[in-house]
Parts: sequence; C-alpha cells; structure tokens
Amino acid sequence: MDFEEQFLKKEKPFFNVGDTVKVYTKIIEGNKERVQLYSGLVIAKKGSGLSETFTVYRSAYGTAMERVFLLNSPRVTKVVVEKQGKVRRAKLNFIKGTSGKKAKVKENLYKAENTI
Repeated sequence: MDFEEQFLKKEKPFFNVGDTVKVYTKIIEGNKERVQLYSGLVIAKKGSGLSETFTVYRSAYGTAMERVFLLNSPRVTKVVVEKQGKVRRAKLNFIKGTSGKKAKVKENLYKAENTI
C-alpha cells in the first residue's frame, strides 16, 4: 500500500468549479469539538491525491471571504452540493471583484444523476 493511499478518503464528494457547496468542518476548541458550516461558490480546484484542494468564495454583508479546504483532510467532515453551476472556466477568479448580476453563475438545469 502506498503511503498516500492510507490517508485518502474512501468516498470523495463529486463537485466542480461553479457549484454552490456547503462544507462542514470539525473545529476543536479546548476539549470541545463542534462542526462549523461554511457555504459558498467553488471558484477553484487544485492538485491531486492527498494534496487536492478547493477554494470556496462567498460574500456576506458587503465583505467577501474565500477559504481553501483540503479535500482529504480529516477536519472536513462532509461537502454537500446545493446547486450545480454552468461555467466555461477552470478558475473563477474574475468573480472576486464583481457584485450583483456579474457575480452570478448560471445554474445547470440538466444535471446527471450518477456522474462518474
């Protein structure tokens, strides 16, 4: 068995750039443990294997935030896809400086049920 394979997650969530996702992360404060929700638009996916990451962007109350998550991290408990977006770019960095209609991503109405 390869060193990386023992740390890879067995079931990876399927999502692409342009999808709106909810990311549940485990946070440890002292001796307490809780799950925090972070939702937003996936603007980038990067890497492969153990070092695969994805960037989630959201703007709330006039402030924009982006956060990078490791896909195979034990702190990321689950990723839920809310909406599938229809985009023609691999990275959506142009959305960072926009607001209003320009910042919207078209929704993919004809999504496949079982995508491999």
